[in-house]
Amino acid sequence: MQIDKLLDLCVAKGASDLHLAVGSPPVVRLHGKLRGLNTPPMTPEDTLALMKSITSERCQQELAEGGSTDFGFSFGEKARFRVSVFKQKGVTGMVLRQISNTMLDLDDIGIPEQIRTLLYKPRGMFLVTGPTGSGKSTTLASMINFINAEMDHHIITVEDPIEFYHQHKKSLVTQREVGVDVSSFEEALRRALRQDPDVILVGEMRDLETIGAAVTAAETGHLVFGTLHTMGAAETINRLVDVFPTNQQSQIRAQLAQSILCVISQALLPKAEGSGRVCAFEIMVATPPICHLIRENKIFRIPSEIQTGARHGMTLLDESLFKLFKSKKIRYQDMIEKAVNAQDIIQRIKEAGGGSAGRKR
Repeated sequence: MQIDKLLDLCVAKGASDLHLAVGSPPVVRLHGKLRGLNTPPMTPEDTLALMKSITSERCQQELAEGGSTDFGFSFGEKARFRVSVFKQKGVTGMVLRQISNTMLDLDDIGIPEQIRTLLYKPRGMFLVTGPTGSGKSTTLASMINFINAEMDHHIITVEDPIEFYHQHKKSLVTQREVGVDVSSFEEALRRALRQDPDVILVGEMRDLETIGAAVTAAETGHLVFGTLHTMGAAETINRLVDVFPTNQQSQIRAQLAQSILCVISQALLPKAEGSGRVCAFEIMVATPPICHLIRENKIFRIPSEIQTGARHGMTLLDESLFKLFKSKKIRYQDMIEKAVNAQDIIQRIKEAGGGSAGRKR
């Protein structure tokens, strides 16, 4: 079994992930669903050989010492892959996520025009959130690509691993990989402030030190992009605040109210017809009323502000899902599975006359 043939298949089929596990044939995730290939189950020798064929000595050493390692690599000109290698039951397993070489336009993703204007801001924090596999990296890469093409900035990205490669356009793009170019996100952010940045992308805001450094960078005149594994704007703000000790939370709320620009939470759903997936969004723009709610610790009222903020490009996730369903882009069951409040959506469909007919779509 050769890794090149498996990766060629992923690219040709448009699979988002490739799973390699002992006792199972290779499994691909196609349009959100897992599909096993028609091959014999893999042996421990198979997965070990496949791992060694793409994993550097440094990462193999990390796997031996810590039980797991992550890295990215280019599959020729066809695609890049982000790889997670790990030990399970004493044998080697791998998950490879495909990263397209084609950068999507913000229109293709569905980002409203009002949000695009925020990318011209000279400072502030822009967060893209959602569960693993929700397209956060793609959205962020498209935003960085937009800035790169439109403005003469120095853009610094800090990633683990680097996913999308950016060429220099109007901007100069510096991409640093944690574990290869720098020891940690915190260290990279500390150093970045001495490297004359205009824009900083933090691949993952995973701890107090990284979040604190990112907020400081946003406050001190930089446009900062980051990701969190949260769903919804209110939950995202709460997560950022809760990372800090209780005696610092009032201060961090004040800092966030001053620096936050926008929170985009997203979910990917299979298209109702044909192949591919479509993105549903919750979008919060930091208007003065929302900044006031953050400062005063009334974050639970943020969804109500989002609901009435359509003129600013804001929308709740359930509203986005409902619109996609109404336009027949997604199926009823997929919409219900992703909804924050499924009962409200079911009631809206009944009131609109959808009833059981809607459920059959």
